[in-house]
Amino acid sequence: MMMNFDLLVHTIQDTHTTLQQSAIKAINKHLTIRNWLIGFYIVEFEQKGEDRARYGEKLLQNLADSLNQNSLSYRNLRLFRQFYLLYPQISETIKEQFYQLNLQSLNWQSSIAKSLSVEKQRDINWQSIANLKNVPRNAYEISPDKLLAKLSYTHLVQLFPIDDPLKRTFYEIACIKGNWSVSELKRQINTLYFERSGMSLNPEKLSLDVQENAEKVRVADIIKSPFTFEFLGLKSKDTVYENELEQALVDHLEEFLIELGHGFCFESKQKRITIGDEYFFIDLVFYHRILKCHVLVELKTNEVKHEHIGQLKTYINYYKKEIMLEGDNPPVGILLVTDQNKALVEYAVADSDMALFVSKYILELPSKEQLEVFIKSELNQL
Repeated sequence: MMMNFDLLVHTIQDTHTTLQQSAIKAINKHLTIRNWLIGFYIVEFEQKGEDRARYGEKLLQNLADSLNQNSLSYRNLRLFRQFYLLYPQISETIKEQFYQLNLQSLNWQSSIAKSLSVEKQRDINWQSIANLKNVPRNAYEISPDKLLAKLSYTHLVQLFPIDDPLKRTFYEIACIKGNWSVSELKRQINTLYFERSGMSLNPEKLSLDVQENAEKVRVADIIKSPFTFEFLGLKSKDTVYENELEQALVDHLEEFLIELGHGFCFESKQKRITIGDEYFFIDLVFYHRILKCHVLVELKTNEVKHEHIGQLKTYINYYKKEIMLEGDNPPVGILLVTDQNKALVEYAVADSDMALFVSKYILELPSKEQLEVFIKSELNQL
């Protein structure tokens, strides 16, 4: 049997893609199960631990300090505990992993068995489900296996703040049905898709419109989650996938600003900060020794959008509240936007009545013209 070259290429590509996706999904499923189990252990200790009173309200912080791992930080442990309490039905899927871990000696087995036999019930408003036409009558019957197979832990984290079980299940179904990315799930929650569906005279049409325009999940989206990278023991700076153009511009911009010689002291690239329960990454962070303030730089390789400006202002306010020390001036932000060889530069500063400082930073920081010329030059060379 003869095989032509094109068929060989196609076969190798299909094999690579299929097994790559399987590997990534396996990693994600094990991450999700690990997080649920840790949440289970914490709740069990809070209820039955012999020395639980000794740790009390500081249990999670003491755990985080003792474990000393990024993936087992206080924030993450708190999320794992919340995960277990919101999704007790996942106990149906973890028996195999439980026995592989050989934890029977810790007497967890009876608790797992109890969780399996007496599943905790959620407050189900069946009348609400019946009224919401595009949610099936068996909406609450999504199997744990399907949840673990179809939704990453990062997807599930977006659902934790939702108190209403009906609403949470609505988004589970819609996300699975549409194969949404995490950002799409967040967008639909923020734009009140659930509420709009309930008020719509034609929820089926709304659902079709939403799914048609939804951003689909990609293989890279599954693996680039901060939770996944921490689980695999990778460095936090690796958690952000930048396209080659943006990363090259950031790399050169760092050198450019330092070479200007106007007091820039480099602090960090892809600086990770946590606001609420979300990770954010600032492209470049400097401290300016003359202005005595932080300078935060964000670069976008597309047209300027309102959310870009809002994002930069959020970073500035975070630094003003959490990082700024006595004697520091308010942080300054520089937003650089590129679009088909065009460049736009905007400056922002934390709300301040220090008019003198604002005038000074305009003099000390590189001008818009300098930055625009630099961006255009770099774009032409890349």
